[in-house]
Formats: sequence, structure tokens, C-alpha cells
Amino acid sequence: EKQKMKKKIERTSIRKVFKTIIWPRRGLLLIGLVLIIINRLSGLVLPGASKYLIDDVIVNADMHMLKVLVAVVGGAIVVQSITSYSLTLLLSVEAQHLIAKLRSQVQKQIINLPINFFDNAKSGELVSRIMTDVEGVRNLVGTGLVQLFGGILTAIIAFVLLLNISPQMTLYVMVPLIVFGLISLKAFGYIRPIFRERGKLNAEVTGRLTESLNGIRVIKGFNAERSEESTFEDGVEKLFLNVRKTLTTTSLVTSSATLLLGLATVGIMGLGGYMIMNGELTVGDFFAFTLYLGFMIAPIVQMSNIGSQITEAFAGLDRTEEIMNMAREEDDETRTIVLPEARGDIKFDHVTFAYDEGKKVIKDISFDMPAGTVTALVGTSGSGKSTIAGLTASFLEPDSGVITVDGYDLSQVKHSSFRSQLGVVPVSYTHL
Repeated sequence: EKQKMKKKIERTSIRKVFKTIIWPRRGLLLIGLVLIIINRLSGLVLPGASKYLIDDVIVNADMHMLKVLVAVVGGAIVVQSITSYSLTLLLSVEAQHLIAKLRSQVQKQIINLPINFFDNAKSGELVSRIMTDVEGVRNLVGTGLVQLFGGILTAIIAFVLLLNISPQMTLYVMVPLIVFGLISLKAFGYIRPIFRERGKLNAEVTGRLTESLNGIRVIKGFNAERSEESTFEDGVEKLFLNVRKTLTTTSLVTSSATLLLGLATVGIMGLGGYMIMNGELTVGDFFAFTLYLGFMIAPIVQMSNIGSQITEAFAGLDRTEEIMNMAREEDDETRTIVLPEARGDIKFDHVTFAYDEGKKVIKDISFDMPAGTVTALVGTSGSGKSTIAGLTASFLEPDSGVITVDGYDLSQVKHSSFRSQLGVVPVSYTHL
């Protein structure tokens, strides 16, 4: 059941990413896809030209065709350079623009969440959620996703060309490539939750560090430096262990690529040499096969790196989605009353409140605060003065009882209509 829920979450995330991020930018991504296709096709000119050069032009000493061939290859290289530059410029800028927009959306969502959310969240952690979690999206809208499709296209075209030159050698190469693909898929499925956990750990460590630096007077006042050092070291150690897992996994993918593709290359040398000596393959065919093989293998290895980046992007967006799905204060359907111009009569009627279940801070209190009067709350620390102020400002909700403003039940009044008429003067204290 847990595994089904995990898959459901991932499918939902992919669907939402496509609907909200990919599809609205389909025009831009289509242009990028066209550019990457032109880029990759122009890159395939060199291997074909090399075969023609070795088997025909040099053998026949055809100087005119040599000039044409050099011109064609040079033109292809220029096209590659221009399309590569245009692709990076076009998509990388849009990716950074999207990151800026997402950060604004997440900040807007967080700042409109209920007060009790902030009671349980560290400011540094929230900063990390806003600034860091969305950064991976550049690999979806930037060159990463387009290069992924471009790599697949290049690999398919190169595969067809390899089959045309030598089906036997091509099938031999496919065995280690399929093994590598299976290893990569398994690895990416394993590291996605690790990336998600890394975002959480990074936010916790950042949050604790921010709080400790902001509260340095309190830490020194209580001689708590050693405790803070120990807490931060534990957090950093957990973060290191998480990073080590991802490094180990990605290293396994890279190493397996080196091993499997290296074995394929060695086999091709032996098999190709044997076929040339038997007259089944020309030198030009073998040279072209080797170059096309590089064009098929390089995108596959590149796709493994891009796959890791996209996995990290989805992990960050999963955490962002958690924030975006939280109910805002104004989403409370029970609050339907728009408060007219307030006079200021406030009444507590048998109000009880507890931050933690079973530990009541105020219990069954009733009093009036008539408009035009000043009400002073006096009591020892922890007696509930700040809690009453928080309840009056609708920052907190009573567990039982009713708070009214000019006769309106405050729990049914829209926050915005009440707070637009509310004045709050926060007081800070400096302890010497």
C-alpha cells in the first residue's frame, strides 16, 4: 500500500509538472527541440563524410570532391556551433525566469499560510524551501530536457546507421547498452527519495543555523554554545551521509558505463578487425561505424547525467508541491462574514485554549473589552497574556467558547476583513 501511494505521488507530480511547467512553454520547447535536432543531425555529417573520404575520395584522388567534402563538414560544424549557442541562450534564460516566478509563488503561498504553520517552522528552513527547492526546474525547462530528447533522437539515428553498416557488430554493442540502461533506471528510482530527503535535511540545517545566529545572545546567556555546535554537527553529518548515497549511486552508474561500453569497444575492435581482414567490411565502414558508435554512446551516457538532474528536479518540486497544496488562511470555508466598519467591542465568552492537547493555557475565561476603553492584561510569565492577544488578533483559534467583535463570531469572520481594521504594535525586549 505504501509503495502504491509513493507511485501515486510521483505520477501526480509528473502530471502536474507537464501541465503547469512544460505545456505552457510548449512553443519555446518546440523551438529548442528543432534546434537540438538540427544540431545533432549536423553532427552526424562528419562520420558519413569520413567514410566517403576514405573509401572514395582518397582512393580516386578526387580533388574536387575533397573540396566539397571539406566545405560540407565545415558548414555542419558552423551550424552546430550556432544552434548550440541559440539553444543555451533561449532555454537557459527562460529556465531562470521560471525559477524566479516559482520562488515568488512559493513565497506568496507561505506568507498566506495560517499562523500555526509558522509556530512549527524555522525561518531558515522556509528560506531554503523558497530559494533552493525550485532551482532544479532549470533542468526541465532549460537545456536538460531538450538534450534528453535530442540524445534519444541521436541514439536512434546512429543505431539505424550502425545497423546499415554492420548488423552483427551493432547487435553485439546493444547487449552492454541494454544492461547499462537497466542499471540507470534502477539507480534513478533509488535516488529520487534520497534527493527529496536531502532537501529536507538541508532546510533543517539551514533553519537551525539561522535561528542560532539570530539568537546568539540567548545562546551565550545560557552557555549553550556546545549544545548548538553538537546539534549543527549532527545535522551536517546527516547531510553528508545523504550526499554520499547519491554520489555512490551516480558513481555506480558512471563506472558501469565505463566498464560496459569499454568492453563493447574492445569487442568491436576485434570483431571489426576480423571482418576487415575477411573482406566483409571496408576500412571506411569501420571508421564510420566507430564514429557513429560514439554518437550513439555519448548521448546515452549524457542521458544518465541528465536523468540524475531531472530526478533531483522532481524531488525538489515534490517538496514545493507540499507547500503549494497547504490550505491558506483565506481558504477556510467556515469564514464567510465580511466585517463592516468595526466599533471595537470585543467579548470573550467561556474561551479555552491549549497549544498542546491536555495542557490548557487559558481555561473557560469570559470578559468584555468595550470600544473606546483600554484593557490591560497582568500576570506572571506563561499565564496566557500573549495567548489572549493572539486569540484577539485571530492568530489563534479557541478550542471552545466564542470570541465576538461587535457581536460577530470572530471564527466566522474573514481574516482580511478583520485585520484590515486591526492595529498591532509588537514590542521587543532587550535583556542585558
